[in-house]
Amino acid sequence: MSTLSVTDIRDVGHGKSSPASRCCTFSSQPACVSSLLPFISPAEQSRSPTLAWEGLGELTPERVVVCPLFCRSDGQPVKRKKGPAPKMLGNEVCSVCGDKASGFHYNVLSCEGCKGFFRRSVIKSAQYSCKNNGHCEMDMYMRRKCQQCRLRKCREAGMLEHCVLSEEQIRLKKMKKQEEETARTSTEVAPTPPQEVATLDPQQQEMIEKLVAMQKQCNKRSFLDRPKVTPWPQSQDLQNREVRQQRFAHFTELAIMSVQEIVDFAKQLPGFLELTREDQIALLKTSTIEIMLLETSRRYNPSIDSITFLKDFSYNKEDFAKAGLQFEFINPIFEFSKGMNDLHLDEAEYALLIAINIFSADRPNVQDHDLVERLQQPYVDLLRSYIMIKRPNDHLMFPRMLMKLVSLRTLSSVHSEQVFALRLQDKKLPPLLSEIWDVNE
Repeated sequence: MSTLSVTDIRDVGHGKSSPASRCCTFSSQPACVSSLLPFISPAEQSRSPTLAWEGLGELTPERVVVCPLFCRSDGQPVKRKKGPAPKMLGNEVCSVCGDKASGFHYNVLSCEGCKGFFRRSVIKSAQYSCKNNGHCEMDMYMRRKCQQCRLRKCREAGMLEHCVLSEEQIRLKKMKKQEEETARTSTEVAPTPPQEVATLDPQQQEMIEKLVAMQKQCNKRSFLDRPKVTPWPQSQDLQNREVRQQRFAHFTELAIMSVQEIVDFAKQLPGFLELTREDQIALLKTSTIEIMLLETSRRYNPSIDSITFLKDFSYNKEDFAKAGLQFEFINPIFEFSKGMNDLHLDEAEYALLIAINIFSADRPNVQDHDLVERLQQPYVDLLRSYIMIKRPNDHLMFPRMLMKLVSLRTLSSVHSEQVFALRLQDKKLPPLLSEIWDVNE
C-alpha cells in the first residue's frame, strides 16, 4: 500500500559563484482483475494470464521546496533556512542551458524555455534519442538540437519530476482558487436579501440515492465474505515467521475484498460501460489504491486512533507495522484519515468523491480523454450542488474536498514505494494485487 520519503534537494541561491549542480494465498478470491471484468474479451484473456497493464504513473501533487544553496569564496556550500526563494538580482543564468534565468522552477534556477521543456517532457513521458550517444554539451544553441541531453541536464541540475503538476491537478487548483475568490468577494459585498433555498432536481436526487445504494450493496457482499479471511493471529511473537506471514495474508485478503468492491461499484457507475475496455482498465488500475485509501479514511475512529474493517476488525498503527508495512506509509494514511474525519462527510459525499476519482481523464494510458471528462462532469456538478444545500455557509468545503483528491495522488506514490519495500522483504503479493500494482514477481 504508497511515499513521503525525504528527498535530497539541491539548494541554489546568490553568491559570487554561479549556481551549480548538486557538488498467502487466498484461493477463494480471483487470480486477476480480468476475472472481475466480464467485458474483457476472451482473446485478451488467452494472450496472457494477467492483463498487460502499464505503470501506475507518477502523478503527484506539486511539492515545491526551495532550499537555496550558495557557494562561498572557499567553494564550500552555505545553506539558508527554508522559506521562499531568494530575491533575483537580474543577472542569474539558467542551470541547464546558460540563458537568462527567470526564477526557481521545479527546484532549479532556470529559464522559461527549460522550465517548459521539462514540464512537457514529464507530462508526456517523452522518450528522446541523442545522435552523440548522450555526450552533448548543453548550451543555448544545443538545447534546441538535442532533447535527450537537455532532459538529462535538467535532471542533473536537480529538477524534480514530482514537482510537475498534472493537468487534473492544475484544474483542481484553479477551481479551488476560484472558489476562494468567490467566498472572499461574498464576505466583502453588502448583504443581499435571502435567496430561495437551493434544491436538487429529481434526476440528481435519484443519482445520489443510487450511488449510496450501490456502495451499501458492495460493502454487504464483502461483509458476507468476512469468514473467509485468514484470522489475525493472537500470538505476540514478532520473531515467529509463520505469525508474520499470517498477519500479512490477513491484510492482503482484506485488500482483495476492497478491490472487488471498487470494481463492482465502478461497473455500476452510469457512463462507465460506455468506455472502451482499455480505458475501463486504465481508470480502474490507477484509481484503485486511491479509492482504497478513501474507504480506509471513512473507517477511521479518532477516539481509539484505529481503522475498522468489516465492522469487527480494528487496527492501530502498530498492527499495520506488524503486518509488514512501514511507518513511512502508515503515518500518512492515518494523517489523511484524520483530515477526512474532520470534514464529517456523509455517505453521499464519499460516493461522489469516489465517482469523480474514477473518472479522472489524466490517468496514464487513457485514450478517450474527452469522454472521460464528460462522464466526470455531472458528478462534479452534483457534488457542488449537494454541498451548497447541505453546507450553505461553508463556501470552501467544495474546493477542500477536491484538494483531498490531490492528496491521494501523493499517497499513491507513497504506496508504490511501500510495494517495492515489500518485495525487498520477500513478501509475495496475491496475483490480483500484483497485477494492479505492476509487481513482477
